[in-house]
Amino acid sequence: MFKHSELKLDYELEATTTDKGRRYKTPEGLELPSVTTVLGFRGKAAILAWRKRVGEEEANKISRRAAGRGTKVHHMAEDYINNEPVYTQGEMPHVIQLWNSLKKSIDDHVDNVRAQEVPLYSADLRLAGRVDLIADYDGVPSIIDFKTSSRVKDREEISNYFMQACAYACMFEERTGIEINNLVVLMTVEDMKEPLVFIEKKEDWYDRLIEEITYYYENN
Repeated sequence: MFKHSELKLDYELEATTTDKGRRYKTPEGLELPSVTTVLGFRGKAAILAWRKRVGEEEANKISRRAAGRGTKVHHMAEDYINNEPVYTQGEMPHVIQLWNSLKKSIDDHVDNVRAQEVPLYSADLRLAGRVDLIADYDGVPSIIDFKTSSRVKDREEISNYFMQACAYACMFEERTGIEINNLVVLMTVEDMKEPLVFIEKKEDWYDRLIEEITYYYENN
């Protein structure tokens, strides 16, 4: 059983999705782009080139599979950390394998849940989003982000993940006054028994995050 000492945030964000990405409306009336929309903006041309190269049908198939497995594993993690039953009956084998890999790491390292799947935003950064988990990782308060992948990725390939976690840390501090410096990305990979674990510090990614935010607003 996981211990919970969750902070209750007394607001909700209204989300909409358009061809320009996901946006959130704050209680103050601000309309802010999601973290993933901002961080993915620079790479949109590369994604369009990939879709053209593999063909729309194949690209849609790959995207649906990736989105489907990610959503299912995230929901399993959310239920499990909330001390609720996790049902895998009827799920595809690769989804069950991804979940089992992630579950072991959660069991071994995670406790003292502060927030899970809560909306966050920052008027200063002009960003919004929904964080996977804020909890202790090996006893250290951390932003914890879950990722699924069909292949092993190295640190250089996933800089956006670290900037995303950094953004959540900044938004959480702005909303609560609580500073969290530890960033953890748990990437569960198909056909691997253990997830890849990346642990970073907020201060190492803040400047890169600001660069991407600036690029988005100057070019969008």
